[in-house]
Amino acid sequence: MSNNRQYTAEFRSEAVKQVLERGFTVVDVAARIGIPKHTLYGWVQAAKKAAPAASPAVASDSAEVRRLKAELKRVTEERDILKKGRRVLCQGVKAKYAFMRAHAREFRLVAMCRVLGVQRSGYYAWVRHGTSVREREDQRLLGLIKHHWLASGGVYGYRKITLDLREAGETCSRHRVRRLMQAEGLRAQVGYGRKPRHRGGPVGVVANVLNREFAPKAPNRVWVTDITYIRTYEGWLFLAAVMDLYSRQIVGWATAPTMTSDLVLQALVAAAWRRKPGPGVLVHSDQGCQFTSSDWQSFLKAHRMVPSMIRRGNCHDNAVAESFFSVLKKERIKRRIYPNRATAASDVFDYIEMFYNPIRRHGSAGGVSPVEFEWRYAQSGN
Repeated sequence: MSNNRQYTAEFRSEAVKQVLERGFTVVDVAARIGIPKHTLYGWVQAAKKAAPAASPAVASDSAEVRRLKAELKRVTEERDILKKGRRVLCQGVKAKYAFMRAHAREFRLVAMCRVLGVQRSGYYAWVRHGTSVREREDQRLLGLIKHHWLASGGVYGYRKITLDLREAGETCSRHRVRRLMQAEGLRAQVGYGRKPRHRGGPVGVVANVLNREFAPKAPNRVWVTDITYIRTYEGWLFLAAVMDLYSRQIVGWATAPTMTSDLVLQALVAAAWRRKPGPGVLVHSDQGCQFTSSDWQSFLKAHRMVPSMIRRGNCHDNAVAESFFSVLKKERIKRRIYPNRATAASDVFDYIEMFYNPIRRHGSAGGVSPVEFEWRYAQSGN
């Protein structure tokens, strides 16, 4: 197999970006990601030849850029209005007006009118005239309803609340009480739902062979894998990673806009291409449908890998993989939202291949990077 076939197109593209866009030298990048420097040099030259001629630079304050920024601002504001005002979308006009007045300092009035489907003139008229007698009476009655509902321990519905109000001398219909309770989110306490029954695990589930033995004696003995998600304005980007438990090195990973079995297979194929393990390597995962699929099981069997899965509902059985995703999000992603999936995938490459594997010190690896830890193992002659 040639060198170019050992690496995915995504891997080659991201490696070239480190040289052409981030300013790293070919020697430095090749040393960090563990490939021959002449191979990376060939990728860079091929990318330069395939690159189209550079177009004239466009000023950042051009009309098109300003239009796109304004469109993004508008869409973001409408999204936030919908998130906070979803409860009033199906309610009356006055409920929408009340929401608009409560959020007047947070959102523009014209944007709220557009999203909620009301007129500004109607809102101004409502503000000028204030609340009606009926609304003030509803507020008074709602206070009595809350009192009786709390006095019942939160178990009464609108029928029994209506009886309590009538005994206290109020004249109101049960339909009015129901409307006010629904708008305030007050409900009767109902009986238990159906008791869940365990119907057995999904097809393809295997035993927990690893059994939390997270300290193998050599590389390529135990791999753990899992999936996480990254937020972008295009939608979710899913990341599947395969880790060697000995050094905590990420030996394979892949990204995709959907969480399918093909995603985890790409990560495992990348790990197999990079490491070329012998038969018997243990691959530990959760019981997700991606890892119980026939394609996943067939790949493990064809490459003489041993499957292992966590117990149902026990995330601690795969704690090391979960820990890596936690570190990735704390150190790089945090609460950031990427503009698109390509940018997110490029940042993941930069973190894993340029920092985490070759540089980042790891406590379980003796305070050195995963690559350095495996190099010391190889030098010891074990």
